[in-house]
Amino acid sequence: MSSSINLSYLCKNIANLTGMPVRLYEGKVRLSYDSIVSLPKDPFVPYESSVADVNGHVGYYGASHDYYYGIVNFDGKRLVIGPSRQAPISEQELKEFAFECDVPHVEVEDFVRGMKSLNPMTLMSMLQMLCIVNHVLNNGETLSLTDVTIMEYEQNRLIESIGAEDARRTIETAEGENLPYPHNTSDVETYMLQAVSKGDVAGLKSFFEQAPAVRAGVIAQSGLRQTKNLLIVTATLVSRAAIRGGMDAESALSLSDEYVRKCELADDVDAVTNLNYRLVLDYAERVERLHYGDTSSRLVGEVNKYLRRHLSEPITVGKMAKSLCRGRSRLSTDFKKETGENLSE
Repeated sequence: MSSSINLSYLCKNIANLTGMPVRLYEGKVRLSYDSIVSLPKDPFVPYESSVADVNGHVGYYGASHDYYYGIVNFDGKRLVIGPSRQAPISEQELKEFAFECDVPHVEVEDFVRGMKSLNPMTLMSMLQMLCIVNHVLNNGETLSLTDVTIMEYEQNRLIESIGAEDARRTIETAEGENLPYPHNTSDVETYMLQAVSKGDVAGLKSFFEQAPAVRAGVIAQSGLRQTKNLLIVTATLVSRAAIRGGMDAESALSLSDEYVRKCELADDVDAVTNLNYRLVLDYAERVERLHYGDTSSRLVGEVNKYLRRHLSEPITVGKMAKSLCRGRSRLSTDFKKETGENLSE
């Protein structure tokens, strides 16, 4: 499909819209470079060989000084966008970066000036944009932020290491679920906290698939510290939401402390992002178990799904039973037996 796309047009317009340099490679050969920002030397040059290790259609490469480059792989070619970073950078750090990029001394000031004029973009926003570009270049493939930020092996490791006897294996039946930062906007935060207090695990996972990536407030000077600080804020809010949902206060606060300790030991953004995702789901899972017992049955799951799909409609037990292909009386009886709650209520 990419053979019918005007790649020159695409690269130029991405550069114009993002305010960041865009490069097109075929193998190791650079075919084009587009940028509305004047830089005496491309800061990506030192990392050209390393980016070959970035697999998958969409990814990113973390450079020094918390800069990152977005990458889209397609048909033996590679689109590279950046650099960008979220937190401000000092002039001294930019001069150090210029030295690392082997910028001639007489051009350092121009390099620093150009780097300062680059458009800042959060990593999540960049990846969301790249998912759209990937949709165009890779035959309509539809990826979400969760597909490119949350790693299944990391989630499985976290499930084993954090409250192994209690943590539910919800990740095992899902493929490629990923969490954008849960602390984005007040609407995102409100939904997340309500879902945790209700123990709505399935709703949370569905929501995270579609949650927007928007700029979070800058609360640290480095990308890693920023991500850690966001996790700490999330842990504070989510633990209180779980308490409102019926979780024992001491258990909820102790679990929060455990996640914060693990967060401080992490040494890269990916690890903290995965930890953040597990944190939110862990609390929701624990509240869910308080409401429905240790093993939410298939019946309870079907009822929950029906309710979410029909929240804007009048809901009756009769309509629900018909949709689930069950008898009305049998459905009510089985639900009461499994949850201790009346289905009509």
